[in-house]
Amino acid sequence: MLIVIADIQIRSGAQHRQNVFNAFRKIIPVVLQEEGCYGYELLIDQESNVDYQTKSADVITMLEHWESIDHLNAHLQTPHMYAYQQQVKDDVLDVKIRILQKGLSS
Repeated sequence: MLIVIADIQIRSGAQHRQNVFNAFRKIIPVVLQEEGCYGYELLIDQESNVDYQTKSADVITMLEHWESIDHLNAHLQTPHMYAYQQQVKDDVLDVKIRILQKGLSS
């Protein structure tokens, strides 16, 4: 099982953030139906008011769980991912993807 963290750097401003949220609302149900997808969740910073939290208002994080790299690669080639990329091309500045696995077995 792969754990993918995609940090999506968006342009500053509420409209850019809302555009990306709207695009994800459309594709999340579709992605969750893809073969090998075990989770696909949009995360934003919690307003916790603690001094040890690192926050970035212009970053949206996707937490994903995929059965294998082949499933992840297939996901990235789907028509809905291409449509998503076109829809947010003026809102997203950069995407950093980390592909992780569990470091300790249970």
